[in-house]
Amino acid sequence: MAYLALTDGAAAAIAPAAPRTLSPAAPKADSPAGFSALEWSVVMLARHDRPASLREPGRVATWLGRIFGGAVGRRLADPRLEALRRMAVLTWHHSYSVPKAELKAFFAAGYSADHYELLGKRVAEVHVARLFR
Repeated sequence: MAYLALTDGAAAAIAPAAPRTLSPAAPKADSPAGFSALEWSVVMLARHDRPASLREPGRVATWLGRIFGGAVGRRLADPRLEALRRMAVLTWHHSYSVPKAELKAFFAAGYSADHYELLGKRVAEVHVARLFR
């Protein structure tokens, strides 16, 4: 059996380089904005929600829901996904005419202007595809 005797300098030259890891402060501006599969499903499901689903249910609606077993609230448990759902419902029904308070809540949830633009483009694509079927 043969052995190769290496000095420290030669061993470092032959050894594989350690993988580089990004520091926590690395900017994410290099990657384009995008949504995960879960987020896209929230956007597509929001297409069937009415703008009334964004309002807090009143006492009568809550009372009728308890008596007849209807679903009163459609809110999502994750606040980030709920902000996306609210913006998607508004975009499906009103295009880019959304209240400033909803935009602020969307951006406060961690989404960017690129996400908002991507959402608007996707909604417009679906609307156009439905027109020309």
